[in-house]
Amino acid sequence: MLIEDHLAKLDDKMEKEVQKAAKRFGESFDEAMFRATNPRVLEQQQKRDEIHTRFAKALNDNNLDDLRQIIVDCEIVCPISGTRNWTEVRQFNLMFSTEMGSTSDGAMKVYLRPETAQGIFVNFLNVQKTGRMKIPFGIAQIGKAFRNEIVARQFIFRMREFEQMEMQFFVAPGEELAWFEHWKAFRMKWHQSLGFGAEKYRFHDHDKLAHYANAATDIEFEMPFGFKEVEGIHSRTDFDLSQHEKYSGKKMQYFDPELNKSYTPFVIETSIGVDRMFLSILAASYCEEALEGGESRVLLKLPPALAPVKLAILPLVKKDGLSEKAREIMDELKFSFACQYDEKDSIGKRYRRQDAIGTPFCATIDHQTLEDNTVTIRYRDTMEQERVSIDSLQRTIADKTDIKKLLKQLSA
Repeated sequence: MLIEDHLAKLDDKMEKEVQKAAKRFGESFDEAMFRATNPRVLEQQQKRDEIHTRFAKALNDNNLDDLRQIIVDCEIVCPISGTRNWTEVRQFNLMFSTEMGSTSDGAMKVYLRPETAQGIFVNFLNVQKTGRMKIPFGIAQIGKAFRNEIVARQFIFRMREFEQMEMQFFVAPGEELAWFEHWKAFRMKWHQSLGFGAEKYRFHDHDKLAHYANAATDIEFEMPFGFKEVEGIHSRTDFDLSQHEKYSGKKMQYFDPELNKSYTPFVIETSIGVDRMFLSILAASYCEEALEGGESRVLLKLPPALAPVKLAILPLVKKDGLSEKAREIMDELKFSFACQYDEKDSIGKRYRRQDAIGTPFCATIDHQTLEDNTVTIRYRDTMEQERVSIDSLQRTIADKTDIKKLLKQLSA
């Protein structure tokens, strides 16, 4: 992490040089030419490449002494204390161990799972045969995982107990790298479809691969404390199924009717931390806006498909039959999506409360509603308003908040 952060600082220095030049030269600026010829950028790039080459080699050779020497040579300081008085680099145990057994003498050492994947591999044939699945296909699940983090920090970004969603996608041998590229692109498309800006995401290819992998990358999101991993995509080869087969003595092979032969499938894994995903969405959505007249508002610009509350139903006042009409609308719509009813305080204060929890739409019931059966929809992000009929309200909100619409865009 220390060395990767140092490399990121060198990248930032080069990026600042490029941005300054782009501002100076305007539309005539050629970024590729500038990066290839500017002495300061070339110097920083050469320094970065040398450090990165040493770093990747030390990781893959498991050379802890050289990792420490890179830290010393780069004059990397502790980000907390500012000291350079480093200990030796050591291996840490990232798994939680415990004992299983009714007596201490006969207890067996077991480990809390550091990932949710192995349950999928154990059940691979069961799912494939009962579901009559043909390769390629995937199995996904969500569950708790545990890691013995050296330092749990950065709010809920790094925790010892966390929620993980994983998919193991089974493919024919030899096709895994093509599917790896497919899932890289598709998962990045999902993240970017949330609307926070493509510049907020980037890939980070692994310098050191796990012993079971032949390709691996992370999707990183720009958190308030820098670009950090939210999802990992890995080509796990046939390691997991073949290991379970070896130690269980049970065949874990798939019979391919088109090839008329059996083989152990290869696996592409996508693994995403639910807590990290939540943190990235919360961090990107939180805004404080200055309004006309010196006022301000706090709002969460949550993607409508992910917002917990889709619609707030607000009678303008609590008299003249408006509350009753609002309750009638609430009772009709609450079966379609999560709604909130609020009649306390001024309409402005109620709008602010809904902004703060990320409700994308508010429907205001006023005296005109009683005359023509229309309501005012107020949009959270722009604060614009439009008049719609009550009959079309359900369809209008569903069209803008249904996650199926988001998913259809991905498959288009």
